[in-house]
Amino acid sequence: MTLDEHLLSGVEHHPLEPFLPENAVLLMLGSFPPQKKRWSMDFFYPNLQNDMWRIFGFIFFDDKDYFLSPEKIFDKERIIAFLREKGIALYDTASCVRRLQDNASDKFLEVVSPTDIGLLLQQLPSCRAVVTTGQKATDVFCEQMEAKEPPVGGGSAFHFRDRELTLYRMPSSSRAYPLKLEKKAAYYRQMFNDLSVLLLQPQTRE
Repeated sequence: MTLDEHLLSGVEHHPLEPFLPENAVLLMLGSFPPQKKRWSMDFFYPNLQNDMWRIFGFIFFDDKDYFLSPEKIFDKERIIAFLREKGIALYDTASCVRRLQDNASDKFLEVVSPTDIGLLLQQLPSCRAVVTTGQKATDVFCEQMEAKEPPVGGGSAFHFRDRELTLYRMPSSSRAYPLKLEKKAAYYRQMFNDLSVLLLQPQTRE
């Protein structure tokens, strides 16, 4: 094995395309998806041990299981329709990573190639805020965009070209993060209130 082959061994490329609705006012950035063997669906936050979609269901529909199908897997089409309606974009701060252990923990995730976050923002002219979920994503974002890290649950202003946006730092939605779902949801609810996203008419379950 050559040196280059050794350096590239174990490198994972991001398996999903950025989800960038034209009307997005918020860009959510995680670190990197878990291994496919842990996926419930072919979309972002697919792991059933990650509570992101339960947090969204709790906030917008007062039902943490709103985005779960009867088969107890996440309903990708319902999630995508909701995100398009609310103007929420999704991607991750790493495009290529190396896992140092066989799990989904950011602690053992080595970023090989960070995402070009500026390129994402160029495609979102209505975007007014970015939220990072977890410390790894926050570190990558702040380094690349020269932004100040806000406290968990808080926000700080940053500039991109001629725009001023807000960076929100949310607690990790992983169940490994030691905070109850309801308390995590309270942080997200405040952010959505700040952005007036909660004022939009919610969907109804068919």
